[in-house]
Amino acid sequence: MTVVDEATPVALRPPVPEARDRLAELAWIRDEVIQGPTPGATEAQHRRGKLTARERIALLLDEGSFTEVEPLRRHRASGFGMEAKRPYTDGVVTGWGTVDGRTVFVYAHDFRIFGGALGEAHAQKIHKIMDLAEQAGAPLVSLSDGAGARIQEGVTALAGYGGIFQRNARASGVIPQISVMLGPCAGGAAYSPALTDFVFMVRGISQMFITGPDVVQAVTGERVTLDELGGADVHAGTSGVAGFAYEDEESCLADVRHLLSLLPSNNRELPPVLPTDDPADRRCEGLLTVVPADPSHSYDMRRVIEEIVDDGDFFEVHERWAGNVLCVLARMGGQVVGIIANQPSSYAGVLDINASEKSARFVQMCDAFNIPLITMLDVPGFLPGVDQEHGGIIRHGAKLLYAYCNATVPRIQLILRKAYGGAYIVMDSRSIGADLSFAWPTNEIAVMGAEGAANVIFRRDIAGAEDPEAMRAQKIKEYKSELMHPYYAAERGLVDDVIDPAETRAVLIRSLEMLRTKHADLPSRKHGNPPL
Repeated sequence: MTVVDEATPVALRPPVPEARDRLAELAWIRDEVIQGPTPGATEAQHRRGKLTARERIALLLDEGSFTEVEPLRRHRASGFGMEAKRPYTDGVVTGWGTVDGRTVFVYAHDFRIFGGALGEAHAQKIHKIMDLAEQAGAPLVSLSDGAGARIQEGVTALAGYGGIFQRNARASGVIPQISVMLGPCAGGAAYSPALTDFVFMVRGISQMFITGPDVVQAVTGERVTLDELGGADVHAGTSGVAGFAYEDEESCLADVRHLLSLLPSNNRELPPVLPTDDPADRRCEGLLTVVPADPSHSYDMRRVIEEIVDDGDFFEVHERWAGNVLCVLARMGGQVVGIIANQPSSYAGVLDINASEKSARFVQMCDAFNIPLITMLDVPGFLPGVDQEHGGIIRHGAKLLYAYCNATVPRIQLILRKAYGGAYIVMDSRSIGADLSFAWPTNEIAVMGAEGAANVIFRRDIAGAEDPEAMRAQKIKEYKSELMHPYYAAERGLVDDVIDPAETRAVLIRSLEMLRTKHADLPSRKHGNPPL
């Protein structure tokens, strides 16, 4: 081998490669980057029923829009044979592109390389793209398919996760952060998606847990599969960690694109407004038959939402968790709104621990990203029971109360039928800061239902009557006529107007348009201390 330095005569130096040679070398390297480690690794990924990182990015972003960052990055670890295996990208593809023409940043674990495990270089690539997303004020989507920390790199890998968590927290409420789980996510790695705004999962390939089945069995003796412990259905329907669960990656990523179309790029912008052919003053005559006048009869609140939003189209968050309350994103008059609504067909629409937490999280997200809130009430109160009280219904209910009180976006309350007790207050009443409150003629706003109230107030009269049941019926009627008639709250200024249900859409859209320029400031403070 010839040693070349400044003292070596020019005639003895090897020829400098021409630019074409350098370009050929670059093309070869880039092809290696794109193709991945080996054809066999790609085939193995497909046999698992999973797409590769680049196939996923292609489905998420507009065609041809992806610009990759640090594709030639390689780790510098040694020991345990690592120095002999230094693939390009180091197991994560990072960059930016567009979704419907708007900039979106993305990182995608490549399970074909080190099982997508996170090491120092891998983490630094993610840190960089997270920093760029925050600085550019654009959404960040993570496509997770990794085996956790890279054991061969020890504590350096763990520190990499710490940097991700710190950035998740710093960007919270600044840019939308969406986690798409497309493989295993175990141990501390599961905390990053938990810190983001939305979590998507796919049945059969996505799992999230802190301790795996083997550890669970060793400690508790319980035998459980990966999916039973932390699969998509578990987190979408039981734990509430995931907001969405899908049958395949294609439908999952299509809905990620749809969700991005409903969100602003950052907290300094308003959500995109789209033109609509659905008239703002369209009457909703169907509401008169959808909602029974008898407050004891149930119905599906989704049908009410379909009637009033643009083209009957809405996007539901946490559809399978805490079904007694609905949290949806939709458009009214082209403007994005967040709707929180009691669901009478599930536990009569009562508020419980899970429903309170689900709603509070949704209210906070909408407030952070300038999405107006519409709250639709048909609520008999909070769920009674020892389990609820011991589980902290006071603290969890206070989360929802705090979220509403802290929200500065336009807030409109609509009372369809029942609105009893503390649940009426917590569900964005005028007394906690709703800008406007409307009610249908079927509304019943009271401390409690007429039957319960009559039993308390007229207990002695009923007990001493010759016909207690007749007396009870009389007192119930008396209480309703005095304190629960549809105009009682309106007469006292707690409801702005009692409206024809068929005019609901028109009234709400006019109100949203008026509130579009609302500006409200919170007191100067480092941050509040919510009941976490």
